[in-house]
Amino acid sequence: MFKKILIANRGEIACRVIKSARKMGIQTVAVYSDADRNALHVQMADEAVHIGPPPANQSYIVIDKVMDAIRQTGAEAVHPGYGFLSENMKFAAALEKEGVIFVGPPSPAIEAMGDKITSKKIAMEAGVSTVPGYMGLIADADEAVKISRQIGYPVMIKASAGGGGKGMRIAWSDEEARDGFQSSKNEAASSFGDDRIFIEKFVTQPRHIEIQVLADKHGNCVYLHE
Repeated sequence: MFKKILIANRGEIACRVIKSARKMGIQTVAVYSDADRNALHVQMADEAVHIGPPPANQSYIVIDKVMDAIRQTGAEAVHPGYGFLSENMKFAAALEKEGVIFVGPPSPAIEAMGDKITSKKIAMEAGVSTVPGYMGLIADADEAVKISRQIGYPVMIKASAGGGGKGMRIAWSDEEARDGFQSSKNEAASSFGDDRIFIEKFVTQPRHIEIQVLADKHGNCVYLHE
């Protein structure tokens, strides 16, 4: 078991990881932006490293800055929480190259599932039923409106690299599709450093069924039911 872990996240997410690590006797390293200098996760961690200004795309999702914090503190593992770099294949690959354990899936799995466009294509190739939509790159708001009309309103405009509800907009008209495309694109760029957008049919009364799967490097795998 590693002895020191860096949490590449902030706020409540980081606090939960710190509490669990403390129970396991693992030292913790927090990272923080200017805005979080006095945040609870910074106070709770054994060590804290400043990584930049308030915008996430200048601090929490800058891979080089997080990697520098790992090197400074000698952290042996990284817990990404959710959002930010948790589904970033380049970050997982950088950790693998550095010999740092990523508390999460290996980079090929992230490449397959962290990117919504890629994961949807994999599902379609496997014969899994998917929500109708357009999986190509969308150049601008005019193209977004054209695609939305073809799919039929209402549509969901989504960030390919998105998670946690960020970069998602529902559009019921051309005007909303135009505005939604631009706002989703902006939010995706600032939150994930990736502004690729796709559009699919919005299901008005969906049932969300999710199954968590956990696996280790020894080949053990369990699922946690619905």
